[in-house]
Amino acid sequence: MLPPAIPKQIAAGFAHHPAPVRKRLLQIRKLIFAVAAETDGVGVLTETLKWGEPAYLTAASGSGTTIRLGATKSAPDRCAVFVNCQTSLIDGFRAQFGDLFGYEGSRALLTPATGPLPAVPLSLCLRAALTWHRRKVQGRKTQGDRTRP
Repeated sequence: MLPPAIPKQIAAGFAHHPAPVRKRLLQIRKLIFAVAAETDGVGVLTETLKWGEPAYLTAASGSGTTIRLGATKSAPDRCAVFVNCQTSLIDGFRAQFGDLFGYEGSRALLTPATGPLPAVPLSLCLRAALTWHRRKVQGRKTQGDRTRP
Protein backbone atom coordinates (compact mmCIF):
# COMPACT_ATOMS: atom_id res chain seq x y z
CA MET A 1 0.00 0.00 0.00
CA LEU A 2 1.26 3.44 -0.88
CA PRO A 3 1.18 6.07 1.85
CA PRO A 4 -0.90 9.17 1.22
CA ALA A 5 0.69 12.18 -0.43
CA ILE A 6 2.69 14.23 2.04
CA PRO A 7 0.81 17.37 3.07
CA LYS A 8 2.78 20.60 2.59
CA GLN A 9 3.13 21.32 6.32
CA ILE A 10 4.36 17.77 6.99
CA ALA A 11 6.87 18.04 4.15
CA ALA A 12 8.27 21.10 5.93
CA GLY A 13 8.86 18.91 9.00
CA PHE A 14 11.00 16.56 6.94
CA ALA A 15 12.74 19.31 4.97
CA HIS A 16 14.92 20.64 7.77
CA HIS A 17 16.81 17.34 8.06
CA PRO A 18 19.95 16.55 6.00
CA ALA A 19 19.20 14.51 2.87
CA PRO A 20 20.23 11.07 4.23
CA VAL A 21 18.16 11.52 7.41
CA ARG A 22 15.19 12.89 5.45
CA LYS A 23 15.31 9.96 3.00
CA ARG A 24 15.34 7.40 5.83
CA LEU A 25 12.58 9.19 7.75
CA LEU A 26 10.43 9.07 4.62
CA GLN A 27 11.08 5.31 4.40
CA ILE A 28 9.95 4.98 8.01
CA ARG A 29 6.85 7.09 7.26
CA LYS A 30 5.96 4.67 4.46
CA LEU A 31 6.46 1.75 6.85
CA ILE A 32 4.21 3.36 9.49
CA PHE A 33 1.35 3.61 6.99
CA ALA A 34 1.94 0.04 5.75
CA VAL A 35 1.96 -1.39 9.28
CA ALA A 36 -1.17 0.58 10.20
CA ALA A 37 -2.98 -0.70 7.10
CA GLU A 38 -2.18 -4.35 7.86
CA THR A 39 -2.88 -4.19 11.61
CA ASP A 40 -6.47 -4.88 12.69
CA GLY A 41 -8.03 -2.20 14.82
CA VAL A 42 -5.59 0.62 14.04
CA GLY A 43 -7.69 2.35 11.42
CA VAL A 44 -6.89 5.56 9.60
CA LEU A 45 -3.86 7.49 10.85
CA THR A 46 -3.81 11.20 11.51
CA GLU A 47 -0.63 12.80 10.21
CA THR A 48 0.28 16.08 11.88
CA LEU A 49 3.21 18.04 13.28
CA LYS A 50 4.19 17.92 16.94
CA TRP A 51 7.06 20.15 17.98
CA GLY A 52 7.66 20.77 14.28
CA GLU A 53 8.17 17.07 13.55
CA PRO A 54 5.93 14.64 11.63
CA ALA A 55 3.71 12.70 14.00
CA TYR A 56 1.30 9.81 13.49
CA LEU A 57 -1.72 9.31 15.71
CA THR A 58 -4.40 6.66 15.88
CA ALA A 59 -7.01 9.34 16.57
CA ALA A 60 -9.85 7.45 14.87
CA SER A 61 -9.40 4.20 16.82
CA GLY A 62 -7.43 5.33 19.87
CA SER A 63 -5.48 2.07 19.59
CA GLY A 64 -1.96 3.42 19.95
CA THR A 65 0.40 6.05 21.18
CA THR A 66 1.76 8.84 19.03
CA ILE A 67 4.78 8.06 16.85
CA ARG A 68 6.91 11.06 15.98
CA LEU A 69 9.79 11.12 13.49
CA GLY A 70 12.94 13.23 13.71
CA ALA A 71 16.45 13.23 15.07
CA THR A 72 17.86 13.83 18.53
CA LYS A 73 20.31 16.53 19.52
CA SER A 74 22.71 13.84 20.72
CA ALA A 75 22.55 11.91 17.40
CA PRO A 76 21.54 14.35 14.61
CA ASP A 77 22.90 11.97 11.94
CA ARG A 78 20.59 9.14 13.02
CA CYS A 79 16.84 8.81 12.64
CA ALA A 80 14.67 8.82 15.73
CA VAL A 81 11.31 7.16 16.16
CA PHE A 82 9.85 8.84 19.24
CA VAL A 83 7.07 7.41 21.40
CA ASN A 84 5.51 8.64 24.61
CA CYS A 85 8.15 8.32 27.32
CA GLN A 86 5.48 7.25 29.83
CA THR A 87 5.11 3.92 28.02
CA SER A 88 7.37 0.90 28.42
CA LEU A 89 7.73 0.57 24.64
CA ILE A 90 11.41 1.55 24.37
CA ASP A 91 12.34 -0.77 27.24
CA GLY A 92 10.55 -3.57 25.40
CA PHE A 93 12.31 -2.76 22.13
CA ARG A 94 15.66 -2.71 23.93
CA ALA A 95 14.94 -6.08 25.54
CA GLN A 96 13.77 -7.66 22.28
CA PHE A 97 16.24 -6.15 19.80
CA GLY A 98 19.27 -5.14 21.89
CA ASP A 99 21.96 -3.49 19.80
CA LEU A 100 20.06 -3.71 16.52
CA PHE A 101 18.82 -0.18 17.28
CA GLY A 102 20.13 2.67 19.36
CA TYR A 103 17.95 4.15 22.08
CA GLU A 104 17.60 7.42 23.88
CA GLY A 105 16.12 6.96 27.32
CA SER A 106 12.52 5.82 27.27
CA ARG A 107 11.53 8.10 24.40
CA ALA A 108 13.34 7.15 21.18
CA LEU A 109 14.49 4.26 19.04
CA LEU A 110 17.42 5.28 16.80
CA THR A 111 18.39 3.86 13.45
CA PRO A 112 21.21 4.85 11.08
CA ALA A 113 20.27 7.15 8.22
CA THR A 114 22.15 4.99 5.71
CA GLY A 115 22.55 1.28 5.07
CA PRO A 116 19.83 -1.34 5.11
CA LEU A 117 16.68 -0.47 7.03
CA PRO A 118 15.83 -3.26 9.50
CA ALA A 119 12.25 -3.20 8.22
CA VAL A 120 10.92 -6.35 9.89
CA PRO A 121 12.08 -5.53 13.44
CA LEU A 122 11.12 -1.88 12.97
CA SER A 123 7.67 -2.97 11.78
CA LEU A 124 7.22 -4.93 15.00
CA CYS A 125 8.15 -1.83 17.00
CA LEU A 126 5.77 0.35 15.02
CA ARG A 127 2.95 -2.18 15.44
CA ALA A 128 3.55 -2.21 19.19
CA ALA A 129 3.26 1.59 19.30
CA LEU A 130 0.18 1.66 17.05
CA THR A 131 -1.60 -0.84 19.33
CA TRP A 132 -0.21 0.33 22.70
CA HIS A 133 -3.51 1.48 24.24
CA ARG A 134 -5.45 -1.50 22.96
CA ARG A 135 -2.89 -3.94 24.38
CA LYS A 136 -2.70 -2.03 27.66
CA VAL A 137 -6.49 -2.29 28.11
CA GLN A 138 -6.47 -5.98 27.15
CA GLY A 139 -3.69 -6.59 29.67
CA ARG A 140 -5.77 -5.03 32.45
CA LYS A 141 -8.77 -7.16 31.50
CA THR A 142 -6.63 -10.30 31.52
CA GLN A 143 -5.12 -9.43 34.90
CA GLY A 144 -8.59 -8.70 36.25
CA ASP A 145 -9.86 -12.06 35.03
CA ARG A 146 -7.02 -13.86 36.80
CA THR A 147 -7.82 -12.24 40.13
CA ARG A 148 -11.46 -13.28 40.08
CA PRO A 149 -12.37 -16.39 42.06
